[in-house]
Amino acid sequence: QVQLVESGGGLVQPGGSLTLSCAASTTRFAINGMGWYHQAPGKERALVAAITSGGTSTVADSVKGRFSITRDNAKNTITLQMNTLKPDGTGVYYCAASYEDTLSNFDFWGQGTQVTVSS
Repeated sequence: QVQLVESGGGLVQPGGSLTLSCAASTTRFAINGMGWYHQAPGKERALVAAITSGGTSTVADSVKGRFSITRDNAKNTITLQMNTLKPDGTGVYYCAASYEDTLSNFDFWGQGTQVTVSS
C-alpha cells in the first residue's frame, strides 16, 4: 500500500506564500502520478496540481502563475509552492498518488492539511 504524509499547512495572510510537502512511501510498486487537491469549506474536492514521475505536470487554471508543483523522485516527495494566496485558497489540501501514469485519477490519499488564508 501507499502512505502519504502532508506537511506545511497553516495560517497565512492574503497575498502571502505557503509551501506544502507530501512524502509518499510504498511497499509494493513505484509511485507514478502524484497531486494536490483543494477542498474549500462546503465545496467538493478539486485538483490543484499534479505531476508524474516523468515530469509531466498540470496546474489548475485558477491558480496558474501563482502555484507551482515540483517533485523529487528519489525521495518520493512533491511540493506545492503557493504564492499570492487569496482567501478562497482556504480549505483542506490533500495529497494524492497512483501507481499509474496519471494526472487526475488517483487511488491513494493523505489525511489532508489545513490552510487558512485570512488577515
